[in-house]
Amino acid sequence: MQLNEVKFEDQVPVDGYGPGFFRVADQVYNGAMFLTAEGVKPWGGYADLTPLIDSVGTYDFVFVGTGADIAPVPKDIRETLENAGVAIEVMSSPSACRTYNILLSEGRRVALAVLPV
Repeated sequence: MQLNEVKFEDQVPVDGYGPGFFRVADQVYNGAMFLTAEGVKPWGGYADLTPLIDSVGTYDFVFVGTGADIAPVPKDIRETLENAGVAIEVMSSPSACRTYNILLSEGRRVALAVLPV
């Protein structure tokens, strides 16, 4: 079996996560975060949609991590994002981080909005 090193060109992956934090580019971020090619921004959760909407055009879709378990995004939040042109895919935060990294390694334009586990 041949192993190939994955190189991330324009955007950094999630290095790790744990109770209440995420690690990106060797920096620890406590609490929820929003990650795009523009970098890491704090995210206030569903009450703070501004970072997701302001960054429309820099990504094709955003993975929304709902914490340790998958949970539906409230209907009004989903509608607000969709009306602003934000395409979302909802999953647990661990799954969102892994999927984000995989698609990032393929050169896809993705973003990540995650609540901590």
